[in-house]
Amino acid sequence: MTGPGTPTAPEAEAFPPTLREVMLRPQWIGMLLLCLTVAGVFAWLGQWQLGRAVDTNPAPPGATEEVVPLAEVTQPGAYLPEPSVGQRVSTEGAWVPGDFLLVASRFNDDVEGYWVTGQLRIADPASRVSVAVALGWAETEEEALAAVERLEAEAAASDSPPVEVSGRLISDEGPALPPKSADPQTMTRMSPAALLGRWHDVEQLDVYRPYIASTEPLGGLDAISSPAPEEGSGVNWLNIFYAAEWAVFAGFAFYLWYRLARDAWEKEVEDFEDAAT
Repeated sequence: MTGPGTPTAPEAEAFPPTLREVMLRPQWIGMLLLCLTVAGVFAWLGQWQLGRAVDTNPAPPGATEEVVPLAEVTQPGAYLPEPSVGQRVSTEGAWVPGDFLLVASRFNDDVEGYWVTGQLRIADPASRVSVAVALGWAETEEEALAAVERLEAEAAASDSPPVEVSGRLISDEGPALPPKSADPQTMTRMSPAALLGRWHDVEQLDVYRPYIASTEPLGGLDAISSPAPEEGSGVNWLNIFYAAEWAVFAGFAFYLWYRLARDAWEKEVEDFEDAAT
């Protein structure tokens, strides 16, 4: 029985559902819960990135100038962490004959020249480990090749004693193609990965990814200009950028839910208008 003000069934369907009514339907509430879960994961990732962005235990000023053993800073095959770039290290070993190679386009106080590099086989009875070392700088290729001859003669001597090398630990610069007019074998970047392809006796050899720029020049070369790295601010802006990205992704999860619900509501309104017409 209906009263005077009670709408009949046709009158109750005279108006389409509102956007709020559509959003309160079980399927869209379930979708909202899913978006909340996804946004929570994104928020956690953003917080994790923020935690990595600020160094709560920065190295004390001048820490890179203290000479420490190479094995205490990094291990063979491992990437060099940012705070350790430029750290002064020391290690001991023997030069491998035949592996003194030139790297062109190296500047010393704005003067272009050459580096002479070598493979230092580290004194480790438990494993075969090598590290690339930049031994010194020469202004001309002739001077660099003369230094190579002297270093090769010393390394080939049967009574050659182990050598101790001290210098700055620097990340691999990555290989690069030489200029078109240069010899295809010319190296212009200091890259242990590229040097490894031209070294001898490398079977089952572990190699450090970074290289050492020797403090004391060898073979009559000039010392490599390698100043201390600038003190960092302790804030990694790249991680802060990633954290902001995760916050945007979390907001987008909610926007996606709203947009899908609104599209469903608009379609119902269109269908209702079509049916009414």
